[in-house]
Amino acid sequence: MTTTLTPPPAQRAGRAAKPAKAPKGETGVREATPLTYIGLSLALLFSAFPLWWMFVIASRDSAAAAARPPFLLPGGNFLANMERLFANSSANFTLGLINSALSSTILAFSVVFFSSLAGFALAKLKFRGRDAAAVGVVITMAVPVQMGIIPLLMLMGWLGWRGDITAIIVPFMVSGFGVFLMRQYCVQAIPDELLEAARMDGCSTFRIYWSVVLPALRPAAVVLGLLTFMTQWNEFVWALAVLTPSNPTVQLAINQLNESAFSRDFSLMFTGSVVATLPLLILFFVLGRQLIGRIMEGAIKS
Repeated sequence: MTTTLTPPPAQRAGRAAKPAKAPKGETGVREATPLTYIGLSLALLFSAFPLWWMFVIASRDSAAAAARPPFLLPGGNFLANMERLFANSSANFTLGLINSALSSTILAFSVVFFSSLAGFALAKLKFRGRDAAAVGVVITMAVPVQMGIIPLLMLMGWLGWRGDITAIIVPFMVSGFGVFLMRQYCVQAIPDELLEAARMDGCSTFRIYWSVVLPALRPAAVVLGLLTFMTQWNEFVWALAVLTPSNPTVQLAINQLNESAFSRDFSLMFTGSVVATLPLLILFFVLGRQLIGRIMEGAIKS
């Protein structure tokens, strides 16, 4: 007599409940609807319109800023306004551009270097007080820079750096946000086995950081460097407190254009704003694709 084994009902149901394979070519991502394109178009319009209107006023005379209805097309005075901008001796606009470019570039590289070095130490090196140091870094992120302006001013005066570009560089060569970002990325992107293999090959701690850790942190480093450059380029409060009109940054130079006892030349101010915005736009156009690629590369690796 032959006995046939029949699987239990639950097992038969489990076999029948296997998910069907997705058709070839489908990734599970929904296609964009017309509403999606409308929303993106509106977001682009509202984001780009202030920049466009700033350029429109910069290409006209000062009265165009108060025109009703407002002008929406540029005029023909932009080059003339540019000549007036750089010929304005009270604003020192050329020196402001040089100071901002120099300080922003130095800080972008220094913040990436020191933050990645500290993030690597807090994430992968074992030493007493490591967790307390990580908590301390997070606490510094909760304290606004404005609360430390007075003691920082006193320190800059004691060091003799008041009015010097050094005063806007040295105090910000490392940031709590940068250390936190690099630590978190280092924890996720760098396996301990890779570091152990490098150490068995005879690499010192700094060699491991330079040859193994820093290349792996490149996606986060690109993002941090661009954010630091943009933040320093737009810095106004600390620069206003510690620098003088004779040695300004680009934001202080624009502020000098605003200081008039009788009237404000809006076309000149907007021309300065356009010139100050152009380096950031060029930077994002040049490095935008690389920035997105680095972010996606880091997301895939993690």
